[in-house]
Amino acid sequence: MSTTTSLYSLSLEQIVNMIYHGGADRTTLVQGHMGWGKSTLLTMLGKLLPDHTMCYFDCTTKMDSGDIAIPQLMNLDEHGFVRYIPNEELGLHLNKPILFMADEIGKCTRSVQTAMNRVFLEGKFGSYTLHPDSRRFATTNLAVENVGDALPAHVRNRLTVVNTRKPTKMEWIEWGINNGIDHAVLGWARETDKLFQSFEDVKDPSNNEYIFHPAVQRAAFFTGRSGHAASDWVKQRQHLDNTTLTAALIGTIGEAAAKDLMTFIAIADKLPTLASIKADPHNAIIPTVGSAAIMVVYKMLGSVKRDNVDPYVDYMMRLDHEAQGYFANGVRSEKYEQRDIVMQNRKFTKWSMDNTKLFTADKK
Repeated sequence: MSTTTSLYSLSLEQIVNMIYHGGADRTTLVQGHMGWGKSTLLTMLGKLLPDHTMCYFDCTTKMDSGDIAIPQLMNLDEHGFVRYIPNEELGLHLNKPILFMADEIGKCTRSVQTAMNRVFLEGKFGSYTLHPDSRRFATTNLAVENVGDALPAHVRNRLTVVNTRKPTKMEWIEWGINNGIDHAVLGWARETDKLFQSFEDVKDPSNNEYIFHPAVQRAAFFTGRSGHAASDWVKQRQHLDNTTLTAALIGTIGEAAAKDLMTFIAIADKLPTLASIKADPHNAIIPTVGSAAIMVVYKMLGSVKRDNVDPYVDYMMRLDHEAQGYFANGVRSEKYEQRDIVMQNRKFTKWSMDNTKLFTADKK
């Protein structure tokens, strides 16, 4: 990746803001690494525009232009004509504001790409026109990933092309706390910077065995998507023996990542339960290993409710300063969904006033 491209690669939040304010005049093509959330842009926009209907157009299932529209024979006096009825996934029939995403446009056939050109440029298809308040965008993988994404120049010229970057470690952890990612996976992610490295920065793929690299064939590797899948397996560990769980993780995130994650799972299973913290925060077990204490913090942040804030804050105050800092910064993040519940708690407010110096402890 060139220096300029790298410098101007955007986060998902920046792209959502761009599409939100871009109106219906232009179509944005979002290209980026596989498995790192391009498709979630539709849901993110849906939260900002709840009155719009989300329309997901799966380009990989469209084999020819006939999958986009079919002719309907019409009569006009003695003269006949043909009207084309568009696929419902385009949302053109709704006659109201929509959020339109053409997912994986680079992987569909040339005829489908060509048929979409007017939708991309004008928001029109045949005799149908998108509502003027609609938003439209498309996604594709990076061409250098060599997974079959290609768009001819005349198609790209109708689009505004932007690159998305991988999230930083802390960005992904913040997302994970709000989306139920297991605390063992979050703790492992915090300690494993290589998970968030871009393959463009790794000339020799043997220097990073965790991620996708186009120079080597890997049956499985870590992405945000496969990391989420790994978390789902980890949450079922009480039903699985270690061999089965390890096999499932190898098939999800690869051998190197799976073996490392299993180490964190062993630590996580020795942590105090949330029930014990809520019942007796002043005597619940305190981890002696720093990474374990951080996992407890992630575990608490992911399960905050009004009736457990007091005991969670009492327990948090017994942890070392680094873990307290992680808790404080996690709560104060604007993206944290339970932020108001904790920030309005009297115990946390008093502790915050006495410990403002800890509020930057997790920014590394």
